[in-house]
Amino acid sequence: MYKMLLMPTVLLINGYRFFFYVNDHSPVHIHVEKGDGTAKFNLDPVELIKSRRFKANEIAEIRKLVIGNVELFKDRWDEYFNY
Repeated sequence: MYKMLLMPTVLLINGYRFFFYVNDHSPVHIHVEKGDGTAKFNLDPVELIKSRRFKANEIAEIRKLVIGNVELFKDRWDEYFNY
């Protein structure tokens, strides 16, 4: 029951928190938040799915961070969801 409340954090960097929800679904993706901004990126291929309250320069920075850590994100997804 408590597991459903968790949002496992995968990476904290430059004030951004990259995470996924315990009940997430395919395709493999990562969520990110900082302040009141949120975004979601698919990981294969890396693609912005949605964004709220991030400026264009922040999205560009987040995209670089996602690309630079895509293997980490995929590995953590696979570990957590047992794929």
